Amino acid sequence: MEKAKISPRQLFVLIILFQLGSSIIIPVGLTAKQDAWLAILGGMVGGLLLFLLYYKVGSYYPGLVPTEYMPKLWGPFFGKFFAFFYVLYLFYLAARVLRDFGEMLVMFAYPETPLFIINLLWMILVVYTIRKGIETLARTGEILFTVVVILAVTALILLILNGSIDTRNLQPLFEEGSVTVLKAMGESVFFPFGEIVVFTMIYPYLNQLNKAKRVGIYALLVSGLVLSVTMAINLSVLGFSLLSRSQFPLLSTIQTIEIAEFIERLDVFFMIGVIIGGFFKITIFVYVAIMGTASLFKVKESSHLVFPLGFITLFLSVGIASNFPEHIREGLDIVPLYLHLPFQMIFPLLLLVSAILVNRKKQKKQPATK
Repeated sequence: MEKAKISPRQLFVLIILFQLGSSIIIPVGLTAKQDAWLAILGGMVGGLLLFLLYYKVGSYYPGLVPTEYMPKLWGPFFGKFFAFFYVLYLFYLAARVLRDFGEMLVMFAYPETPLFIINLLWMILVVYTIRKGIETLARTGEILFTVVVILAVTALILLILNGSIDTRNLQPLFEEGSVTVLKAMGESVFFPFGEIVVFTMIYPYLNQLNKAKRVGIYALLVSGLVLSVTMAINLSVLGFSLLSRSQFPLLSTIQTIEIAEFIERLDVFFMIGVIIGGFFKITIFVYVAIMGTASLFKVKESSHLVFPLGFITLFLSVGIASNFPEHIREGLDIVPLYLHLPFQMIFPLLLLVSAILVNRKKQKKQPATK
């Protein structure tokens, strides 16, 4: 681990920017149709429960990351074995998110530019930032978070002034039945809220570890409410039929703004916000994957791994799917069941049980040694 510290406020900002990242461009909970905003709120509750699970496991080993305490709980062989697959999971998600934002830029802004070139530019920026360290990333987050807030508030005010919002598009509630809404809630637990599991690799950098729990809860609540409100606005402006056919619903919503034939074509709002969110989500994923690799293989200077592992992620992002529809299909059908479920829920539960049992054994031995 690098010798660096971040403040609770910086951690709060990083979590929000990470959570909003790709979930702003990829709609969440659409299987619930006009109740998608409710499904997001339900997913947020599930995400809070997962976060408390991760926090509880980490509380037995404060200052250590999962790749360090897994061998302590499961032994040097099985612990490192599962830690290795955990690191692979992080790299795969980093590559997926890089592919998401690369495809978005190709389709929206640079249709004649090869995907590899777009992803290469992303990765150059990410590698440069990671080389500067987590403190630089955190300070940058504080600055750009203000920009995102200003853009979001301005866009909301303009939508209201434009008269685009029609809350009748949110009715009727539970038209598809409560079971459909519950299913959509389950899907949104894993993406985006369950992805906060990556911050188990960042908590040890917090200069006030006792505030990690409070910061994580507040950040999840804020990001969940923002995502829910954003989805409700998209549905109110576009209606479910148009929203479901739009590749980037938030962009379509912003494009409806037209005031006095003067304020219009505000696509730049979308692009700035998306680039900021994409930068932080990709960078955090790559950063924790590299830190996990360094701790697992006892590499003292993790900076030596940034270039090779960063560019392996680049090539993986291009090779994981032959086209964008295939990439999305994998994300919907394969990733939640075979990757998110075990790494976000099953393994952490097993780690918690193991930590409780190990801790009880230690407590029983203590009186005997006195």
